[in-house]
Amino acid sequence: MFRHIEIQNLNDYFRQLNERETPGVYFYRINGYSDEIGRFIRQYYETARRNGVIIEGRLQNPDEKNLSYYNEMMGMYFEMDTGFIASGLKKWLPRMNDHQRENVALSLYDALFLLQKSGKTEYMLKNAYIKCMCWLYYKFERIVNQLGENQVPKILYEGSISYYELMIISILSNAGCDVVLLQPAGDADYLKSDAASKLSHVLKFPGMKDFPQDFSLKQVRDEIRIEADRERLYGKRPQRSGCTNAWLGADSSGLSDIRKSPAQRGNDPGFFFNCFCRISGAWDKTAYAAQLYQFGLDLKNSGRGLVIISESIGRPSSEEIAAVRRNNYAKLEQLIQDLSSNLVYAADMELQRMMRRAFVDVLFAQGPEAGSLNKLTSQAVYLICWLKRYQGQLFAGWKEPDISCFIYLGGCRDANEALFLRFLARLPVDVLILCPDLNRRCCLEDRLLYDIHYEHSLDLKLFPQESTDVRLATAAYHAERELDSLMYQDSGLYRARQFQKAHVLTLQTMYEEIPILWREEAKYRPNFKTADGQVHIPVIFAKISGVKDGNLSKYWQDIRELITDDTFVIKKVPFIEPDSANPMKAHAVEFYKRGRLLKEKIKAHPDYPYGFLREEIQDHILDKLELLINQKVIRGTFLNGAEYAIIAQVLNLPKELVRLIQKYDFTQKIPKLIYIATSEAVISRQDAVITAFLNRAGFDVLFFVPTGYQNIEKHFQGALMEEHQAGEYIYDLQVPNLETIAWKARTKWRDKLFKRGK
Repeated sequence: MFRHIEIQNLNDYFRQLNERETPGVYFYRINGYSDEIGRFIRQYYETARRNGVIIEGRLQNPDEKNLSYYNEMMGMYFEMDTGFIASGLKKWLPRMNDHQRENVALSLYDALFLLQKSGKTEYMLKNAYIKCMCWLYYKFERIVNQLGENQVPKILYEGSISYYELMIISILSNAGCDVVLLQPAGDADYLKSDAASKLSHVLKFPGMKDFPQDFSLKQVRDEIRIEADRERLYGKRPQRSGCTNAWLGADSSGLSDIRKSPAQRGNDPGFFFNCFCRISGAWDKTAYAAQLYQFGLDLKNSGRGLVIISESIGRPSSEEIAAVRRNNYAKLEQLIQDLSSNLVYAADMELQRMMRRAFVDVLFAQGPEAGSLNKLTSQAVYLICWLKRYQGQLFAGWKEPDISCFIYLGGCRDANEALFLRFLARLPVDVLILCPDLNRRCCLEDRLLYDIHYEHSLDLKLFPQESTDVRLATAAYHAERELDSLMYQDSGLYRARQFQKAHVLTLQTMYEEIPILWREEAKYRPNFKTADGQVHIPVIFAKISGVKDGNLSKYWQDIRELITDDTFVIKKVPFIEPDSANPMKAHAVEFYKRGRLLKEKIKAHPDYPYGFLREEIQDHILDKLELLINQKVIRGTFLNGAEYAIIAQVLNLPKELVRLIQKYDFTQKIPKLIYIATSEAVISRQDAVITAFLNRAGFDVLFFVPTGYQNIEKHFQGALMEEHQAGEYIYDLQVPNLETIAWKARTKWRDKLFKRGK
């Protein structure tokens, strides 16, 4: 029989019998985990799969069918004798040679003898013998003829082992088999069977921790399968791999390292030496822009492939997207295999292989984060479009060991941009992300990314590529900007038009609260907040049906008091006729493709009506238009082409409303729409689009309907606004000239508190 010997390191398990310092086998139980142990388990699993037995959970006891066959072949006679056991093994497992049979027989006899010494009856010994014989045949027959061979067979057991399971595995171990017991739950159950640890060794390595909560051999098996699938996806491997950032000095400043030539970075022919770096903040406010200009000039003069992007990577155009060959996918591997065919770089096959490898790596890593294959497909298409867009600038005339450079000023805005930069960083490209404005968050996360931080914040929108782009700010200017940060950052005070993005929250109120909240600035309303450079604006969106107490004089007086300088009043129903002319109607179909609003195409259209507005206002309008469509607020959206009618109407707003949007400061006064409907006249879908859009754009919107009729609701999908039943329904009213109604301004609660009311 074979001795149980101790390992010096985990690789000893994979030595052949004649390579071991002392002839023997290894039998260890593993109760803890580390990265090194994780790698060992995977390797041992693969070895046991080829040349051994893997047990996940308990060995099943022989069933009636197994016992019936044993009885038919061997009979039920039992004798406590090594000769009897050897004779039975020869008949039952004829593939074993004499030496193997002798070792198994002796080991089985010893195990039964221990049972006998513990007081077990002959009947119990017989049952134990038959159980072991059945296990040897039905579970371990594939390795019994390999016991004691130079290529030592392996057993891998996962879980809490029972006494008889330990008995049969010990028998095989003594006969010339390596064993690993994985015990994520610890040693307690094992020690019930072998209190003195005579049958196996416990692994004790530095740095061992508890097994991960989700650890299982199934997980190991899945990981191995995924890696095998990935290997097939790679195709022919490139000759070089990335050595990203590992060559950087301990005091790296980013710019100086990127200036280095490939020869200065490393000379191992198996690697390309690139940099993946993000610099947050500015090292010197007054000289930052000038130094960036000189840095960019040096890169251009060096002849390296160079791309410089400021603020955002422009979304792929419809033409770029249409050029990507794609299908519908049921599996991640299928998606990657098919889309990778779009990665073609005929000028250099080695570079093409690098592209394919990087593509496979980032999509496998991104898969769990994406959440769905449809979303991942969209992200992969973006990646391919951007690569095709920039590869000419990055890789024109590329040859090993060239390193191109991609500079992005501003920081990644979304997951698509982050994925693209992660992809580029796995190619022979220096990727530099500059985030001088510390108030703007970059969403990029990657294990390879090297972060450098400076304490100064600088609002720089464009990378200075010409000398005329360099504006040197004075110390006084920067001091004023710092004062702005102190005053307007989380202080409750806000600079004029400090925020460019807004998220709208519709308030649910009592009828009596409306006039109280109506004139309150956004920042004083409940649930107002600012976060991540965005304002959360609480607005009113309600319908008031009926006339309180039937008092018409008071009714018109109350409406008059709600009209401010920032209020647009509609008294004619419908406001926009269904068949009214709209110059944007003919183009709306061009602006929405494959579930996306083509904002850049809209802006570039010669009939685009909002080109004179500030860029952030245009973005606000188009963002809320897209939101209105995606939320399916208007009935018929995505069913009968209502989305195109929505686009046409929002791109044809009355100039008075456009001016209210233009002057809107998201933290201050909220612009308003009052719609008065006194008759049976039907409100048009165009009116519904305008009011729903203004609500999402941050307007207060009130409908006054003294008749109580249903009107605007029929155009909305679901209950968008709350309805207040104010009082008696009254019909056939004419809207008076509200301008002639005298009104008394309400005193704000803050004015009362500080004695400023009139």
